[in-house]
Amino acid sequence: MSESNIEGDGATELTLDGEKRSRRRRRGGEAAPKKPFLAEQLPWHAATYLDDPTQPIDPDGVEAIHDASMRVLEEIGILFLNDDALKVLDVAGCDVDWDSKRVRMDRDFVMEAVSHAPSQFTITPRNPERQITVGGRHFHFGQVASAPNVMDLDRGRRVGTRRDFQDLLRLSQAYNCITMNSGYPVEPIDIHASTRHLDAHYDILTLTDKVLHAYSLGPERIEDVMEMTRIAAGLNKDEFEARPHMYTNINSSSPLKHDWPMLDGAMRAARRGQAVVISPFTLAGAMAPVTIAGAVTQQNAEGLAAIALLQHVRKGTPVVYGAFTSNVDMKTGAPAFGTPEYVRAMQMSGQMARRYGVPLRASNANASNAPDAQAMWESVFSLQGACSGHANIIYHAAGWMEGGLSASFEKFIIDCETLQQILYTNQPVPISADDLAVEAIAEVGPFGHFFGADHTQSRYRDAFYAPLLSDWRNYEAWEEAGAVWTHQRANAAWKQVLAEYEQPPIDPAIDEELCAFVDRRRAEGGAPTDF
Repeated sequence: MSESNIEGDGATELTLDGEKRSRRRRRGGEAAPKKPFLAEQLPWHAATYLDDPTQPIDPDGVEAIHDASMRVLEEIGILFLNDDALKVLDVAGCDVDWDSKRVRMDRDFVMEAVSHAPSQFTITPRNPERQITVGGRHFHFGQVASAPNVMDLDRGRRVGTRRDFQDLLRLSQAYNCITMNSGYPVEPIDIHASTRHLDAHYDILTLTDKVLHAYSLGPERIEDVMEMTRIAAGLNKDEFEARPHMYTNINSSSPLKHDWPMLDGAMRAARRGQAVVISPFTLAGAMAPVTIAGAVTQQNAEGLAAIALLQHVRKGTPVVYGAFTSNVDMKTGAPAFGTPEYVRAMQMSGQMARRYGVPLRASNANASNAPDAQAMWESVFSLQGACSGHANIIYHAAGWMEGGLSASFEKFIIDCETLQQILYTNQPVPISADDLAVEAIAEVGPFGHFFGADHTQSRYRDAFYAPLLSDWRNYEAWEEAGAVWTHQRANAAWKQVLAEYEQPPIDPAIDEELCAFVDRRRAEGGAPTDF
């Protein structure tokens, strides 16, 4: 395989054809023009599940989890560590203990509030052609988010920078299978925390034109990002607040707590008509009961409590039932992902979300420290659980590594190959007379083959899924071409995709207004920090 040639943050000349192409260049011959890596990717389209969801528990089991969750809310209660949230719930008639900040909710109150949450809604980013529908059988993939570190084969594991952040955004924009931004693909640590959200969301709004996520980490960050999203879409205040144009995600601090900054951000988003994903962080054996049924019960109670709050902040607030229930390694206490328990938890979460008539969020997670076989079997299991559970939004779908502590460029490319195949698998299967091919079978008979049949010749170019990353050559051809392993092909691929990236257009006047907003808020100090 030819050597990498990293210079700072630049791309290399490593090719997918490996050593064979390099030898042609050394002999002075002209290599064939390189086809754009994503030239044959699947088109952007509204993906829907073809198969029915997997339901590992029967209706009685669903009701048992529901009843247990209601008992948690009525008898044990949830801590809401935010006085504004406590005021809303107090006025709504909940049992609020102001000293402990524990709130108990009657099940009828919870179910009446949840009934106002829409079962399906749209989110429209600055490019209306990138609008997504959340709910029903629709599903969407978002890239890795919130990793503090980044890794690739050339430079190893390191703290994330703005350049890494921007490059991962470029990959997210380039791949049609990524239909939404899940958040910061990696934290750009070289931007000061007080103004990081300004520069980061300017990058998201200009390097991509897909649906945007904002973090609920205090008033300034969420309000700034909502305003930037409004400006980028060319909307006035009323137009922005009339329907969702972005979303946020909050995590409960399991067990049984919702923290101040995330509640603050969620309520601010709800007041302005933007979507909120509520994702309890329930790791069985650590922050939740060691049994999957118990962990899902706790997840259910924590999530429904926040949904009920938001419906009393603004009736009809679009919300998503977030599921992140997995388990820990009981030998070390480390989080484990892509486990059989995770698969069942996502499927059960889908059953609970459908019982309440709200969309579902899941994740493509793994605990591997390298883009290796473990990373992929855990990711494929995670995606199996998410998709068979009919998750409508799947976070961290491309690039997640190391239990969320790293974003990997190579894993991003490998994951996108998997995502494309999931999208392709969910296309309807045609069953016309021509597809049934009785005439072709008769033509070939018992002694021929189908390679030369008219039926094959008229269809072969588009007959099957064409992978972007897989190498289907036999061993000798693969070896002669450099014996390039999958992670090495992915290394070449992300560099090629970045070299071919095209920035989506943005109106110069809107860009100028965005820059002016960022400059003004930076001069005002951005968001307060502890350092």
